[in-house]
Amino acid sequence: MQDALDAAADRYAGPGRPRPILSYAASSALARQIAAGAPADLFVSADEPWMGDIERRGLIVPRTRANLAGNRLVLVAPVTSRARVVIRPGLDLGRTLGKGRLAMADPDAVPAGRYGKAALERLGAWRGVAGRVARAENVRAALALVERGAAALGIVYATDARAARGVRVVGVFPAASHPPIRYPIARLARSRDPGGEAFRRFLLSRRGQAIFKRYGFTAP
Repeated sequence: MQDALDAAADRYAGPGRPRPILSYAASSALARQIAAGAPADLFVSADEPWMGDIERRGLIVPRTRANLAGNRLVLVAPVTSRARVVIRPGLDLGRTLGKGRLAMADPDAVPAGRYGKAALERLGAWRGVAGRVARAENVRAALALVERGAAALGIVYATDARAARGVRVVGVFPAASHPPIRYPIARLARSRDPGGEAFRRFLLSRRGQAIFKRYGFTAP
């Protein structure tokens, strides 16, 4: 999402429209900062519950919440791996792992990890690999474990896998196996800069959505 938002900010900037200042962190950290009064105009979350949390607190402008983009969950292996996995109910991922580990964002703290765990539970594979999970701080960290061979397989977003040279996708999780992956956006109630709303509208416009599509995101 960071690369796509940076590209969108570059495209938006022009005469009379300064480039928006973007700040990145975990959705949970950003939501807590907003609740504590941190100045900001927009909030883009990788996690719908955190957006819901600040909405319930009355911290967003009514009717400005919208889904900005979607994503897919994929299984990756090092680029040299010959693994190929058919992801379906009854998946025996432990057998594919061999003696290796499964890298994924921490399912107790990170949205991508929660999606991954939900998918494996739905497919009946979580119990067989739960003790072999290499928990990472975020998706990029999980991806790095696979790239350097510290994990045999990893569960990451399709957009992150697409941007990595050291891994290849060996399977795609069915959309029905996990909650929908959506990135909501909203204008914050404390916003005083009309440029924030203009940028929100740009991101949701046809031109803005074309940028997200170019980076591999799905329609919201």
